[in-house]
Order: sequence, then structure tokens, then C-alpha cells
Amino acid sequence: MDTPPRQNQGISAYTWLKKDIIRGVFPPGEKLLMSHLKERYDLGVGPLREALSQLVAERMVVAISQRGYRVATMSLAELNDLYDARSQLEGLLLRLAIERGDDDWEAEILAHAHTLSKVVEVNGPDEVLDIWDARHKAFHQAIVAGCGSEHLLRIRASLFDQAERYRHLWLRETVFSEAALATKREEHAALVEAILDRDSPRACAMMREHLMTPVPIIAGVLERRGLL
Repeated sequence: MDTPPRQNQGISAYTWLKKDIIRGVFPPGEKLLMSHLKERYDLGVGPLREALSQLVAERMVVAISQRGYRVATMSLAELNDLYDARSQLEGLLLRLAIERGDDDWEAEILAHAHTLSKVVEVNGPDEVLDIWDARHKAFHQAIVAGCGSEHLLRIRASLFDQAERYRHLWLRETVFSEAALATKREEHAALVEAILDRDSPRACAMMREHLMTPVPIIAGVLERRGLL
């Protein structure tokens, strides 16, 4: 990969390393050797330490006293806790958005729902995954954007980052399955209908079920791959 300008090296190291951890290039528990990271990313120790410190703060990497860094382990307890926390918070944000959202908010939801439903064949499976994931995130972001609370949205973003490794396992099981994608399209359409009807109890219940659906799928992948 091309070496970025010096002022951007810390950001690039963080972006590349985080993506590799999420995608399992560095599996849970693996020691992150500085010599290997320097060679892989063609960067110096400074930007890499900066990236590792940021990933420690996000709980994706663990600092080992006097011994460097390891990729954080994964567990069923963490999986269940993260997804329960996310679904509880998403329900609160959705309720606030339904109370506070205006016509422009509704229009953004419809636009992102339409774009998400139009992911078509592109240049290979990884690109399909990246495009669908980006549009899926944008759809859910558009829904909660109407809540009007930047502080709650920042907490949401933090929980989302912590769940990203688990989400990626679910994505690979879902995006490459036509049946799973069809189910998601139906869930999204029903969710949008409830939101536009301003039916808060129904929409919030649907959102929780929608967000918790991946948990057993992810648990199965973790067990099959011996990642626990």
C-alpha cells in the first residue's frame, strides 16, 4: 500500500489496522508484533503506537504490560452485552426521533432505504459487502438522526465501534445469502412503515428484534471458527 503523507500516517495506521482486525486478518488473542506491523503498513513506530493506543481505547486491542499489544478476545458474554446495549439505546433514539423528526427526516429515511434496496452486482463479493454495509449503516444513521441529541449519538457510535468485529461475522453470513438479504429488505420496509406512521411502540419493538437477530448467527460463527 502507498505510504501516506507524514501528517496522515497516524490516521492511516489506525484505519488500516482496525479494518484488518475487524476482517480477521489478526484474529482474537493474536500478538501484534511491531516488526510485522511496520512491514505490512510501511509505517514507522510512532504512527503505529498512536493507532494501537486508539484501538486500546476502543477495546479492540489490549495493552500487555512491557510486552506489547494483543488483539482483544471475543466472547459470548460480550456479544450479548454489546447487542443488548445497542438495541436498548437504538430504541431510545428511535423514540426520540419519532417525537422530534420533521418532514426532512422522513425524506432522508426513505432515500436511504431506497438506496439500500438497490445494491446490485459490482466487482466481486468484497465490494458487495462494503457497499451494502455502508448503505445499511447510513440507513440506520438516518433513522436515529432525528433524535436531536449529539451526546446520545456519540455513545451510539462508540457502541457500534465496539461491536464491529462481531457485526462483520454476521455481514459475511448475510450479504452473500440471497435469502438472508431478502429477509432484511422485508424487515427494513416494515420498519420504515412503522416509523412513518409514527407508531413508536411498534417501531421500537421492531428495531430491537431487528438488531438482536444477528446474535445467534454470530454466536454460531464464533463457535464454528473456534474464536471463543
